[in-house]
Amino acid sequence: MAGFDEGGVFYSDSFFFNDNADNNIPGTDLQAAKKRFKDFIKQFHEGNYVYIYRDQLKQHYNLQQYWIEVSLEDLTSFDELLGEKLNKQPTEYLPLFEEAAKEVADEITRPRFEGEEEVQHIQITLRSNANSILLRDLKSDHISKLVQIPGIIIAASNVQAKATCISIQCRSCKEIVNKIKIKPGLDGYNLPRKCNSDQTTGQPRCPIDPYFILPDKCECVDFQMLKMQESPDFVPHGEMPRHIQLYCDRNLCERVVPGNRVTVLGIYSIKKVSRTKKGPSEKANIGIRAPYVRVVGIAVTTEGAGRSTGIAFTPEEEETFRFLASSPNILDRITRSIAPSIYGSTDIKKAVACMLFGGSRKRLPDGLNRRGDINILLLGDPGTAKSQLLKFVEKVAPVGVYTSGKGSSAAGLTASVIRDPQSRNFIMEGGAMVLADGGVVCIDEFDKMREDDRVAIHEAMEQQTISIAKAGITTTLNSRCAVFAAANSVFGRWDDSKAEANIDFMPTILSRFDMIFIVKDEHDEKKDNTLAKHVMDLHMNALSTTEETEGELSLSTLKKYIAYCRARCGPRLSEEAADKLKNYYLYMRSSNKEQQGMEKKSNIPITVR
Repeated sequence: MAGFDEGGVFYSDSFFFNDNADNNIPGTDLQAAKKRFKDFIKQFHEGNYVYIYRDQLKQHYNLQQYWIEVSLEDLTSFDELLGEKLNKQPTEYLPLFEEAAKEVADEITRPRFEGEEEVQHIQITLRSNANSILLRDLKSDHISKLVQIPGIIIAASNVQAKATCISIQCRSCKEIVNKIKIKPGLDGYNLPRKCNSDQTTGQPRCPIDPYFILPDKCECVDFQMLKMQESPDFVPHGEMPRHIQLYCDRNLCERVVPGNRVTVLGIYSIKKVSRTKKGPSEKANIGIRAPYVRVVGIAVTTEGAGRSTGIAFTPEEEETFRFLASSPNILDRITRSIAPSIYGSTDIKKAVACMLFGGSRKRLPDGLNRRGDINILLLGDPGTAKSQLLKFVEKVAPVGVYTSGKGSSAAGLTASVIRDPQSRNFIMEGGAMVLADGGVVCIDEFDKMREDDRVAIHEAMEQQTISIAKAGITTTLNSRCAVFAAANSVFGRWDDSKAEANIDFMPTILSRFDMIFIVKDEHDEKKDNTLAKHVMDLHMNALSTTEETEGELSLSTLKKYIAYCRARCGPRLSEEAADKLKNYYLYMRSSNKEQQGMEKKSNIPITVR
């Protein structure tokens, strides 16, 4: 992840010429704004005079959680001008807000215990219901303003220390300068070139660059760098997804892990571009700055297994979805709505519908988890629309990632540990199955993958986690996604006379698929005639047909209905269904008794979960 800063205490890449000049706002305006911030924390209330932020601040402070979360809408309703200033000039007004919160905390927590007389600094985190802006729409006009952007976290650094207040000492005269404040974010501080002490007569002058930092007298906070990629839904076809760095500090550290889909509220900032090698073009690029976002609020919008918390449904949509669920032929309508351009394959489409809606993830009393996602494998002849079905699922799933087996490696599917070229530290970056957390990962040409790469996804398919133990990083990432794979026969086409020889997969990978479909291109005159007519109708009426025909649901309706069901519904197994499954399992087990006398050990063709 290029651009990660080194893990030192002090940064010296500041491009601000006057670090002591806070802003151009008159002091009286700042004091008035600070007073209004204090009034907001102490006086803002909802119905029945519940003072939200005052009570939240007191509760958090007593629990030694030195932060509060503030809604921008609440601040704007209390003081519209103050909310507008915080939105447009957050670098000036957010520190005032935190100072006001510290003073209020001092008032409402008295008397404090012995040894806790000093009031701790309070961090203000923000949230907003305003519309988000896309990552690729961020321009220079947004610099130093609050922006809200959605995306996926794909990499995270270790938590490091950043100085907020430093002390420096002169090497020659030993003078110490205390309490030099460092601006938040990735801004640094330039050490003075000359000693500011009074030079007495007879003493030699202090040399140039005499100061050094006293690490023991520095005040530091935790910070973490994240790398965010824009959501695949907003990436134009054929273009590369954009990335941006996120700077999180204090209580915002370690809130998310790679694979989380988040909505970030932060200050769009710029930093000096660091170069590893100095060349003649350095002076020409002196005005170029790299963007990053200083995070002031972060919300995870998907909590695994497709349980999305960031999707809002209107009352009209909920009423429509309840009406759809109550209709007796809803399963047939959903089946016809899945890839309507593909003729037939009704059973496969029903299985795909079950996979899209998902099951219930269960946590057992002993702490073990049972996955609720369904894995499907399509195996058979070429030209049977397997890839088309995978593409449709990627489009309609709430979270969908499509990849091809030949172009995928084990690290690309699971996770990798790479070295940052700037800081030389190792960082962790999630792969396709991590990015598809809470959705479906579609793997085409599954048989073209190397065996070593297929083995790497065993844990991800069953335990739905990815364990990493490389380069000093030992962690576990979530990959709570369904796997929808398509593969061809070993001989190109399915040969009925060779039975199991058509399949070139290990039993360990086959047992992780809940449903395996053999897709054959059978020669049947009646079926071929119907299929040809269906394809011709698609080509001839492509421009005149609408999406909703023969009771089909539109793509947008189906996608939102699936998201609604995954967010609000938890399927349960009925007694009748449980009896059917038990009887079928016993039937499959009993059919293998005939093979017990054979020399070759029989395989149980079903896996118990």
